[in-house]
Amino acid sequence: MSPATKPPRGGIDLGGTKIQTAVVDEKFNVLGQARRQTPTTGGPEKVAEEMAGAMRDALAGAKLDAEGLAGVGVGSPGDVDTKTGKVSQARNLPDWDGSFELGKWLSKELGVPVKVGNDVGVAVEAEAKLGAGTKYKSLVGIFWGTGVGGGLILDGKHWLGRGGAGEIGHTVVKLDGRRCPCGRRGCLEAYAGRSAMEARARKEHDEGRKTDLFKIMKKHDRDRLTSGIWARALEAKDELATELIDEAVEAIGAGAASAINLLDVEAVIIGGGIGVRLGDEYAKRIEKAMHPHLFNDDRPPAVEVAALGDLGGAIGAALLSSESAGASGRRGRTAKATSTPRPKG
Repeated sequence: MSPATKPPRGGIDLGGTKIQTAVVDEKFNVLGQARRQTPTTGGPEKVAEEMAGAMRDALAGAKLDAEGLAGVGVGSPGDVDTKTGKVSQARNLPDWDGSFELGKWLSKELGVPVKVGNDVGVAVEAEAKLGAGTKYKSLVGIFWGTGVGGGLILDGKHWLGRGGAGEIGHTVVKLDGRRCPCGRRGCLEAYAGRSAMEARARKEHDEGRKTDLFKIMKKHDRDRLTSGIWARALEAKDELATELIDEAVEAIGAGAASAINLLDVEAVIIGGGIGVRLGDEYAKRIEKAMHPHLFNDDRPPAVEVAALGDLGGAIGAALLSSESAGASGRRGRTAKATSTPRPKG
């Protein structure tokens, strides 16, 4: 490594179904990457152990050890305190209703500085700086995965509000509608979040509705309906899977249009596990679902799929690690959000 070359950095994207890690150089070229499944039991410390293991796997792929890193960034769901690295109420993770000092734990375990930010926030910032959003000064990122997370880029800057900006998953799309995992009713996430869709599918199946979703899940040795399971069920023209995804598309379209009507941004970037897995075809369907709800329907925003794909969250986390202010100057907290870039299976 020449004196002018900056040391590599690590990024960890913590999602509801998978942990994706990457080691990147100063130009954010990926030197090594790894993926592990997110534990379903064991609480925050078990999740943190798997995160550290996945980071070491990526380091092995890059032929490095942790001592060779300048630092590690983490994108986490839940309520994140970016000053301390504490994560609270990450309800899509096992037994994480309380608080856990994730940053301090990982820093001690890996022996390097660790910064923690919101998972969707760092992924959206990565798309704005390195991916599909580079040609836009304003955009809304909608990350369709375990939940529905969001992020805002306004006038080229990551807009944080008072710490809770970007919560598009909790835009109300139906008054007094379906119960959301957040406890409220009618949220977009209640109709489009993978956890909510799985709960709906299980209820329908238990009541006698025919579906191959759970047969496909068992065939691929999964214990949850991952993005890959939904995609395979759609390819097989499973009626229930098609119905629930169609409903999700309509809900995302309505929620996205409401954000556009308020902010008039140039673009919508669709990411997250399901969003990336289903790709351009479904991005176009979301664009079509938006149109009837747009006030200025003669100049709709561009709609694109996140260009960084599976690695967007991990690269965004590494980007967070490279910023001395951390999380683009977020004042102490990040928004709650849940998202997972595409898991295999």
